[in-house]
Amino acid sequence: MSMSAPERPLKIIALGDSLTAGYQLPGSAAFPAVLEKALRAKGYDVHLVNAGVSGDTASGGLARLDWSLGDSADGVILELGANDMLRGVDPAATKKALTEIMSRLRSHGIRILLAGMRAAPNLDKSYREQFEAIYPALAKEFDVPLYPFFLDGVAGNPSLELADGLHPNAQGVDRIVEKFLPIAERFLQSFQS
Repeated sequence: MSMSAPERPLKIIALGDSLTAGYQLPGSAAFPAVLEKALRAKGYDVHLVNAGVSGDTASGGLARLDWSLGDSADGVILELGANDMLRGVDPAATKKALTEIMSRLRSHGIRILLAGMRAAPNLDKSYREQFEAIYPALAKEFDVPLYPFFLDGVAGNPSLELADGLHPNAQGVDRIVEKFLPIAERFLQSFQS
């Protein structure tokens, strides 16, 4: 694969919660570090910045957006909403915060890869439907790539989760990256066009 050498690596900010931050894992085992390593192994000149904060809601991510971006972000992997769902935040409020984040990113010319979340199966059916509709609706509205479920292949698999049953362990992060890699590659290729 030939890519013209940019002056600096593409800088991608992973803006998220504990799933991005790497809750209870060493930094080298957190999603951004593992994804960067996988992308570099495939020849991409990319630097991923871990802007994950444990416990953050979509509104929390919005509140720290400018600080998280710094001054030279090319793209953002947006992974927020799980804590909203766990706390029963009104899906309309979650969607509003995510919409504002995406609008601000768009106004700065920063490309977005949206990572979706599913609601816990024990939640009210109406809530689950409203919450899970947020991500496809935003991906369509902003015309951005959507990875439908960040914990795909990990959620509900105890061998890939920490004891809390919510967060991935190091093997779980590896599985997430393995499944996320194709869309991440397409996202990086979009910078060439």
